[in-house]
Amino acid sequence: MKLIRTKDIAFAPLLSRILERGREGGADVLEDTVKGIILDVRKNKDRALVKYTRRFDRVDISGRIEVRKADLRGAAGDIPKNDLLLMKLAAKRIEAFHRRQRQSSWFVREKNGITLGQKITPLEKVGIYVPGGKASYPTSVLMNAIPARIAGVDEIVMATPPSKQDINPYVLAAAYLGGVTRVYRIGGAQAIAALAFGTETVLAVDKIVGPGNIYVATAKRLVFGKVDIDMVAGPSEILIINDGTGNPAFIASDLLSQAEHDEDARSALITTSLSMATAVKKEVEKRLKGLKRKTIAKTSIERNGLIIVAKTVAEAAKISNLIAPEHLELIVERPESLLGKIRNAGAIFLGPYTPEAAGDYLAGPNHTLPTAGTSRFFSPLGVHDFLKASSVIKFSKKALEKFAPSIERLAELEGLDGHAKSVKIRFEKNF
Repeated sequence: MKLIRTKDIAFAPLLSRILERGREGGADVLEDTVKGIILDVRKNKDRALVKYTRRFDRVDISGRIEVRKADLRGAAGDIPKNDLLLMKLAAKRIEAFHRRQRQSSWFVREKNGITLGQKITPLEKVGIYVPGGKASYPTSVLMNAIPARIAGVDEIVMATPPSKQDINPYVLAAAYLGGVTRVYRIGGAQAIAALAFGTETVLAVDKIVGPGNIYVATAKRLVFGKVDIDMVAGPSEILIINDGTGNPAFIASDLLSQAEHDEDARSALITTSLSMATAVKKEVEKRLKGLKRKTIAKTSIERNGLIIVAKTVAEAAKISNLIAPEHLELIVERPESLLGKIRNAGAIFLGPYTPEAAGDYLAGPNHTLPTAGTSRFFSPLGVHDFLKASSVIKFSKKALEKFAPSIERLAELEGLDGHAKSVKIRFEKNF
């Protein structure tokens, strides 16, 4: 891992490059390719899905794009009982946390004859994208489906790329436990296009959520507007703030937990202790050798692994807020006291016994988080993502008459006399 001090001349340009992550324009290189796939799916529908699945996944889904409902219902019986109990525990905790996010419609009746309010309505149809490829992600299914179900979404459909052995049974079992109503054997940009525009088999949805590779991210960006999306997710990332206390083996293990996701994942430590920085660097090198996915993790660490030695914890917090990480661990003596200084982070983990993995699997909060600095303005996925609000307004005749001159004058100020006349006409004598 690269080790640098904030007082080094090279630190400022390095930080600038970190802040530009996700804005390098990598998706633009693929945009023409992804546009072509989207147009093909819009035109040729199921036929295009079969073609691309055969080309990219080496699987023939002719006549079987959708998983049979009976197979979805029976999925829980296809995994070991103890594993099913674990998934049910995770689902229970995720559900308990997200139930606290529910929102209700509200109305206020003023004395002057005006009623105002907000009507909260769940989205009708939502599509969940679940990646395949280097690993299977049943917990991502739960994290995406359960908030949608709690929100009251009618149709929760899932798209995931098949392998030659079909869909991973744990992913399918999670879909059933999470309340998914339909599952499609499709992945990549073609899956996003199908969910956005619909095909003979695939249901067109109102919103698409879930992470994916750069093709998926680019496709989501391109269909936004036709449908809503949660966010354009980038590679996974972790940042740890440390004050020199704690076990360097814990810190190194947490850095590697993100590095094993994929080669572009980012793992960084900001510590006030040079001795801790050196110890963590050694621990990373040592523990890397014992990982099953060590080749992926090694590439990630070599590309993006970073240890920063800061002058103070306050400086570390300031740098962290600039980076706005997806996952932020506060492994310091008093993490709660540092929490108030944190402005930008997708999820914050307090203390040495709260590894990021606890949040990934069964703590309860959602692990679909903003990446690449977007925690400056994005929040974790939640029930709110599957709800929409409509303003409700009611004026009595007496109330409109009272405010009519004000409304008419504001309309005239904007040069919209039609607006003004739509109020005036209601009080003209010949009407």
